[in-house]
Amino acid sequence: MKTAKTNAQQGDVVLRKVITAAGKVVSRGRCVLAEGEATGHAHIVDDEEAELLRDGERILLRLTRAATVVHEEHKPIRLSPGVWEIGRVQEYDYFSRMARPVAD
Repeated sequence: MKTAKTNAQQGDVVLRKVITAAGKVVSRGRCVLAEGEATGHAHIVDDEEAELLRDGERILLRLTRAATVVHEEHKPIRLSPGVWEIGRVQEYDYFSRMARPVAD
């Protein structure tokens, strides 16, 4: 499996490597990056050294070693060590002129 170095996407979750991380640790070990609204499935990193941080509206994943993001409906992706900002894919509705997160 190829290891992502700077950017990665799994379904509706987008991960972008950032330089630094600050924020409150909200979970360690088994980190749920995002939960599916329709299926109840989740994007998860299960690594005893992984930390999920909240910095205002931002959610960050801090990895001290390479780790794998798993989801029941998508191929696993491997992330290199470092700090990853977690985001959601956005879709734009031209009729309503609004952007919204894609629902998984």
